[in-house]
Amino acid sequence: MATDLGELLVPYMPTIRVPKTGDRVFKSECAFSFDSPESEGGLYVCMNTFLGFGREHVERHYRKTGQSVYMHLKRHVKEKATGAAGGAIPRRRNGKVFLDLELNRDFNGEDYEYEDEAKLVIFPDHFEIPLPNIEELPALVTIACDAVLNASSPYKKQEPESWDEEIQVSRHARSLRQLDNGVKIPPSGWKCQRCEMRENLWLNLTDGAIFCGKWFFDGTGVTEEEAVLDPHISEHLSHFGIDMLQMQQRTENGHHIDNNPRPRVSEWEVIQESGMKLKAVYGPGYTGIKNLGNTCYMGSVLQVLFSIPDFQRMYVGNLQRIFDYSPLDPTQDFATQMAKLGHGLLSGQYSKPPMKSELIEQVMKEEYKQQQKGVSPRMLKSLVSRGHPEFSSNRQQDAHELFIHLINIVERNSGGSENPSDVFRFLVEDRVQCCQTRRVRYTQRVDYCIQLPAPIEAATNREELLAYEAKRKEAEDNMRPLPEPVRARIPFTACLQAFTEPENVPDFWSSALQAKSAGVKTSRFASFPEYLVVQIKKFTFGVDWVPKKLDMAIDVPDFLDLSRLRATGLQAGEEELPDLMPPIVLPEDTRDNSMTPEIDEAAAMQLAEMGFPLEACRKAVYYTGNMGPEMAFNWIIAHMEEPDFAEPLTLPSMLDPSLSTSDSPMGATPLDNSPPEESVSILTSMGFPRAHSIRALKNTNNNLERALDWIFTHPEEGEESDALSDMADTEPNDNAFSNANSHSDSTLSPDRDATGPRVKDGPGRYELFAFISHMGASTMSGHYICHIKKEGRWVIYNDHKVCLSERPPKDLGYIYFYRRLSSS
Repeated sequence: MATDLGELLVPYMPTIRVPKTGDRVFKSECAFSFDSPESEGGLYVCMNTFLGFGREHVERHYRKTGQSVYMHLKRHVKEKATGAAGGAIPRRRNGKVFLDLELNRDFNGEDYEYEDEAKLVIFPDHFEIPLPNIEELPALVTIACDAVLNASSPYKKQEPESWDEEIQVSRHARSLRQLDNGVKIPPSGWKCQRCEMRENLWLNLTDGAIFCGKWFFDGTGVTEEEAVLDPHISEHLSHFGIDMLQMQQRTENGHHIDNNPRPRVSEWEVIQESGMKLKAVYGPGYTGIKNLGNTCYMGSVLQVLFSIPDFQRMYVGNLQRIFDYSPLDPTQDFATQMAKLGHGLLSGQYSKPPMKSELIEQVMKEEYKQQQKGVSPRMLKSLVSRGHPEFSSNRQQDAHELFIHLINIVERNSGGSENPSDVFRFLVEDRVQCCQTRRVRYTQRVDYCIQLPAPIEAATNREELLAYEAKRKEAEDNMRPLPEPVRARIPFTACLQAFTEPENVPDFWSSALQAKSAGVKTSRFASFPEYLVVQIKKFTFGVDWVPKKLDMAIDVPDFLDLSRLRATGLQAGEEELPDLMPPIVLPEDTRDNSMTPEIDEAAAMQLAEMGFPLEACRKAVYYTGNMGPEMAFNWIIAHMEEPDFAEPLTLPSMLDPSLSTSDSPMGATPLDNSPPEESVSILTSMGFPRAHSIRALKNTNNNLERALDWIFTHPEEGEESDALSDMADTEPNDNAFSNANSHSDSTLSPDRDATGPRVKDGPGRYELFAFISHMGASTMSGHYICHIKKEGRWVIYNDHKVCLSERPPKDLGYIYFYRRLSSS
């Protein structure tokens, strides 16, 4: 038999590899679906690429690559028989097979037991070889199989302190020696004993000292730098007068039980609709997203995006085409991973109601087990967070920042094809006026979200807020318990009014005066998007530079009419500011006729810390227009193989007479270097012709933000035919501006339509269909959930749990999503 197996595997031996350092082995999840070893068909791991595939996708990989040998992994999970000893270690039949397989966290090890099996499968005949089979298999195959079975998680290799690791128990928990120094901690009025800081405080469980982060983490005596668990925390706190057991008795479901006749319900309870018997819903569009540990911000944003038809059509409607044309490593392809997640959310395959027999059994046992498991965004998170210092961490993040980050990735990956983020894009008209000469300048810019201020001074309960602040200050000064907090109630109209009011322009340079002067700016909508995203600016920075959330409720309307905020352009009687730029200040030493480039040195250093040459990092930052380390990182990856990759940045002479000055708005000569392809792609993805985008970048020293302004202020008059040809080549069937031209108050002129960004302009009347809420004191902590209106009813998406909403807390939202009402 050994000879037979050896001979059988001889033709495939060149394709079987042993995982090396740096190879990622995907043995927990399919690259195209959420199938795993626990799925009915198990998981197939390619013995050459080490990618995992479900039963319905492994044939595609075999046909595309010709790879024939796969390892089939299957986990059999079953509930323990009645009478089994509680707390026993789950039994494994093949303990070594899945040595480092990530367990499904929905299963409680005390309630379930499982058996693992593995075998080699040879395609296309599906010949199976059970494992382990050390004596009968060639040595190379045995070593390769053992290495695959014992490989660690591919995500742990990328993130050593990843979000899927469990917090460990402190080594000092049992042996902690507490001083009997008579220290008792009061219920309020805490402050740092050295600097009197009242925020970001830490309690030393040895002596009861309270310090802020600055003094607590001074580099001395720290033996555990990560978060740890203290199973004896209640005992350790009671030593200093903090009785957790008594506190638990005084609370019920998060509500304080005291003599206050009107206890304030916490935002956690209101937003999550705690205390209500919410009905779980199942099926297509009602699939939850697992929280991988502080990833609720991502789950909430993705749920909303995939409730929009344009994203559904782009990624789920084109599923088979995306999968068939995916690269050899689909785990690194954005379109593939978006299609995978979209199908998981919308197919209903991972959101099936429990069987009637299961429900009856639960009723008989007087217990209820959560049936909703949701899908895991692990592969997509790893991809979109790569190279990002915050999203790649295990910390909580801002959902609004992630939304913008995802839109940027969608833009970059759309190219000239269908771009679902077009539905969010709109034009903002900024009107800047010189206060001294009263002359004005109108410019337009692209945006995807409107950020509304929340003016506390406009609160309808202002007197109540002032009284609370006085009581709170008095309680802190006298070390007494704080009064019940009061939440500010702000009208939505006040937020809109604050948005439309003029704001001062810092360091305004008046081209009329040829000097700095006072200037004010107002903003209006030059176009209205198909889907309007509204962010309430609830977060601010405290004195310790930690973002904090303002406690407020805003009466956000279900229907919104912004027609009065449409831009009007230059009005009769207004005089424009001259089209001049501030003078360029050259370096003192211009003997070599060179100009010092503007480079974000902080971003360059951040990339250099990753191990890239510093000069290469400076070039990457410069050629991506100082748009941040993420874009610079992509430039580095694309140019690593170039021979001058690590050479210092060199620019053409600024005063080179061979450079043309005809395109310069003020006669200054731009640098005649070819714009980076990444910047050109970003502009073309917004709908601008390629030639016009290159010209704009050349005239603005490859600065993306300035290039956008240049495009809006320099329509292609002389090359209109070329621009139209470009539009026809890159954007077939595009009628994005047809609606814009139908509005008499639109500022887009006919010759600018051909070169403007793709916007889906229309009426400014909207209906609320989704909102994302945040619970917690700052963006660095807390929890995100979202509510989405589907089929005429509000649905709450709280990680993997999906239920019908009984009382959607629309007044406590953070990001609101509106869709345009039809004109009929």
